[in-house]
Amino acid sequence: MCGIIGFTGPREDALLGAMNSSQRHRGPDDGGSYFDECDLVSLAMRRLSILDLAGGHQPMLSEDRQLCVVFNGEIMNAPELRRRLERDGAHFVTDHSDTEVLLHLYAREGERMLESLNGMFAFVIHDRRRRILFGARDHFGIKPLYYSANPGRFAFASELKTLELLPDFDSELCPEALSHYLSFQCVPSPLTIYRSTRKLPAAHSFVFDLARGSLSTQRYWRPPAGDTSRVAIAPHELATLVRSGLEAAVARWMLSDVPVACSLSGGIDSSAIVAMMSTHGSRAVPTYTLGFEDAPELDERELARLVSRRWKTDHHEIVLRSDELLTELEPMVVALDEPYAGGLPSWFVFRGMASAVKVCMTGTGGDELFGNYGKWRSYESTWRALRAAVGRVRRTAGWLRDFRRYPIGSRYAMYFGEADKRGMLKSEPRNEEEISERLIETLWRDSRPATVRDGVRLVDLQIQLPDEFLHMTDRFSMAHSVEARPPFLDRAFAEELMAIPAHARIGGTHLKQVLIDAVADLLPPELLQARKKGFVLPVASWLRGKLRPQVEKLLGEPYLKRQGIFDERITERLARPHLAGRADFSWQIWTLLMFQMWHARSRGQ
Repeated sequence: MCGIIGFTGPREDALLGAMNSSQRHRGPDDGGSYFDECDLVSLAMRRLSILDLAGGHQPMLSEDRQLCVVFNGEIMNAPELRRRLERDGAHFVTDHSDTEVLLHLYAREGERMLESLNGMFAFVIHDRRRRILFGARDHFGIKPLYYSANPGRFAFASELKTLELLPDFDSELCPEALSHYLSFQCVPSPLTIYRSTRKLPAAHSFVFDLARGSLSTQRYWRPPAGDTSRVAIAPHELATLVRSGLEAAVARWMLSDVPVACSLSGGIDSSAIVAMMSTHGSRAVPTYTLGFEDAPELDERELARLVSRRWKTDHHEIVLRSDELLTELEPMVVALDEPYAGGLPSWFVFRGMASAVKVCMTGTGGDELFGNYGKWRSYESTWRALRAAVGRVRRTAGWLRDFRRYPIGSRYAMYFGEADKRGMLKSEPRNEEEISERLIETLWRDSRPATVRDGVRLVDLQIQLPDEFLHMTDRFSMAHSVEARPPFLDRAFAEELMAIPAHARIGGTHLKQVLIDAVADLLPPELLQARKKGFVLPVASWLRGKLRPQVEKLLGEPYLKRQGIFDERITERLARPHLAGRADFSWQIWTLLMFQMWHARSRGQ
């Protein structure tokens, strides 16, 4: 919906304007700014007008002018909250702005307001009475919020590149962030790639005390683990629960004064959303599907067409060759803000719909709620875990030491394990905070899962979902001024679903059998029987073909020596054997190359 920014200190209109302009792609429809002379607080925002087009201008002040808010996102239960507030005597000025709902809710409930919210949001409120800035990020991390708390200035923004415009910005790399990036292909919260900057984790809030110059952060919500006392749930009861819950979620997430489209992949998640959107709305749903003319094993256009015909959608196909995904790699790297080596295709979906729609539903979150490709199986199966362990010990005896120290973390799927990273970085010796296996172990134990399946899910909800998939979706959609909405992450639906015992929610003949049973009558039989394809980037051919010159340059010994981040021996260890076809280090080299491209861009090279 928007890009928000703010900082403390003397008034600097030129700086505020430049920072606000840097996020224009997030909100090309409107903009505004605010300065408080008493507390020396500057706020600004760019708006993508979706709800209450005439009355939702920001920054928005309360009637008594004691509160001012900048807000990115949508509160999906805003109509319900507004009715409750009006019954309690609140007087609204706008027609149906969810931003004004936030102001009234905070005025009445303070920080406890977060208990009532359902939606995707990042907002900051200047409270003049308490002389604080209060900010929060939504439960799953759909919307981003970066901040820096340096002596003399607290600043925040929707995107990291905006904070880089601060004259006192410190661009020193964060060793922990780089280490974790190599393991996960993304930087996990609260870290960013810079030492000086943090991102507020999902389900967290902050209070910045303007008088003292102090910052505190709090976690306000935790995903529920499966309720093991609910041992006897019949399949038809589960299907009914999922069906009614998802229908209510989709209806809530269609809240908009402009048309809402859907990214239709041909999978169960997005197809179910299209079906429910079609039954809820009175007009044909615009649907957009990406296809590949040279890769039939990846192309799901025919399945998407079946869904489109079934629900008479306004269907659009975006057709590429697989190597065309590289044609806009540079602008993708810029849009992503931080090093990231995950999927790329959705960039072209959002680009293709940008001229026609502002809002798009996606199926993001469905995998994490329904088994996530069975990542938990290696934990549950002693034989598989042992077999994997033996194979890794053969490659490097160092893995056994990590397994003994971090038995949970060492089994989590990573691109570079701790043993793999030894000798790669010049910043050794490294501290404990840089060990990715330790991070997983800590997250797992802090989550206190009832079962292994719950444990994997709770870890994925803290790294993979917010910092990989939702990070990419937000940056790629907002780069094209499109708001992406994931109704599977509706708080009420997700809480109800996650409370179901894991063995009942996940498994059977299909990892998503519960979801299939819930929506089977809405979808074509061919789709329900189709094998999940999943999109795997053709990295190996790219690296030996179109990207070969960049690999030879950015992972070559002379460049690595000048750069001083990676050990030059990775050229002989990884790059040359792969380019010569003597080994397949596709994902390792892709991970390194995407960092190198980001780093070169950040240094203006």
